Amino acid sequence: MLESRMVNHLLEKRALLAATVGLSVGLLGGILALVLVLVGPLVTFVGVLALGIALLALSNLDFALIGLLAMVALLPFGTMPFSFAFTPSLIDVALGGFLVVYLFQWMTGRRIELLTVPVQWVILGFIMLLTGAFILGIPNAPLTPGVLRRFVGLMVNIALALIIVDVVRSRASLRRVTGVFMVLAGFAALIGIVLWALDDFTADAILSRLGRIGYPSGGVLRYREDSVTILNERAIGTWVDPNAYGGFLMMAAALVAPQLLSRRPVLGHSWFAFGLLGVIGVALFLSDSRGSMLGLATGLGIVALLRYRKLIWLLAAVVVLVLVLPVTQSYIDRMIAGFTGADLETQMRFGEYKDALRLIQRYPVLGVGFAAPPDIDLYIGFASTYLTIAANAGIIGLIAYLITIGSVFVYGYLNRRSVTADHALNDIWFGLLGGIVGALAGGIFDHFYFNIEFQATSLTVWLFIGLFLAATRIANPPDVADRLVMPRLPAAQGGNLSHAARSAEDQAESDGDEQPVVKPPPLAPQSGN
Repeated sequence: MLESRMVNHLLEKRALLAATVGLSVGLLGGILALVLVLVGPLVTFVGVLALGIALLALSNLDFALIGLLAMVALLPFGTMPFSFAFTPSLIDVALGGFLVVYLFQWMTGRRIELLTVPVQWVILGFIMLLTGAFILGIPNAPLTPGVLRRFVGLMVNIALALIIVDVVRSRASLRRVTGVFMVLAGFAALIGIVLWALDDFTADAILSRLGRIGYPSGGVLRYREDSVTILNERAIGTWVDPNAYGGFLMMAAALVAPQLLSRRPVLGHSWFAFGLLGVIGVALFLSDSRGSMLGLATGLGIVALLRYRKLIWLLAAVVVLVLVLPVTQSYIDRMIAGFTGADLETQMRFGEYKDALRLIQRYPVLGVGFAAPPDIDLYIGFASTYLTIAANAGIIGLIAYLITIGSVFVYGYLNRRSVTADHALNDIWFGLLGGIVGALAGGIFDHFYFNIEFQATSLTVWLFIGLFLAATRIANPPDVADRLVMPRLPAAQGGNLSHAARSAEDQAESDGDEQPVVKPPPLAPQSGN
């Protein structure tokens, strides 16, 4: 009798489960069919794929970070197809998902040890100063939800550098993140090359299809032109602006270049690095971004002088090819015109510089904020990172920015010998250094590296800074006494590893089959790998 009741109860539970599953499948099928009718199969497929990726990202921090990198590289100006008080960008959504998963790990006790670097206080001080300049500039113009969203996005981008230090805490994690970034940058470069090679009508029609997610529709392609004629088409990929696209490719190329000489290439073989660098280099050349090319030459030049002397021969070979190939002669002419101020674009830049200096003279201390200046004869958004910062946050803000970047370099310099001795990450470290230096050099001519209107480029800069700090910290692990361990909730203690066990697990993931790196004695300067 008892067995019969148990069997009946089990059958009832199975029947209820089957009914629930059947109802859920039917409901989801009906919703999917309705969406197919309303928006079409392509948008439906993309939506379902995005939903699956989002659910996966919300359950795994690594996937959340990879999703963020994908949005930056492939859809940097995409927005959600709906709005509330404002229209969130796809980067906003991906970055928000990453932060939610990161904070959820703290709330559930899965993350109890906060890894930091000495530079954190300088970066936090810089964020506070920018916030003060923003608040003081609010009376200058109406504060719209869009301006507020973009400013908060810039502050989160800067804070991301500190979060990356805590998230990327092992050699394996660092190599994984940088490897994914390289591959995504290669895809972004390939898209730019293909769209440039297509006829203008087809390429413009393809890019216009992105209008459903916030991209411009029609007339998307960009050209270099003088006051009379169109000179050439400029590759933009999915980045809308060729200079922003060039800045992203410049930093990616600087990261990939040291992999050519690496003893332990991130992607397994140096030939992959050759292929990636070739594709990225071609796309960068087609973007016709002169500031980005000069930034790349500066970044790789610094890296070559510090570590990889063989890169000097690579740079020399590229210069020779540019000088002798017929296809590059017009590019040389444009570079000369830029240096001499003979072209229209450079003359417009000079005019912007004069306007910027006029604004800074009137508001030298903390600038005019991030919305608009109070005087109708002034504006913000100059073709220089440094003038843009000075306009937004004054001379004090510019000095704080230089101190922040300088403190990052000082931290790296003080720990350079341990980094150089670690073949699992030294090539990545120098690539990140080259990308940051390239952004600083390119920032003389472009403002995309620090501008609330160009979230993806500024995020890339602070991502590189965060990975550079993380790589330095990994090569020089802090003493146990210097680590900041947070108390856990009692309810979360039972299912978590102890502090010692978690540290051992991190070390195992970090090193794999490597021996722990011991800080070496002072070494003589090395000429390369």
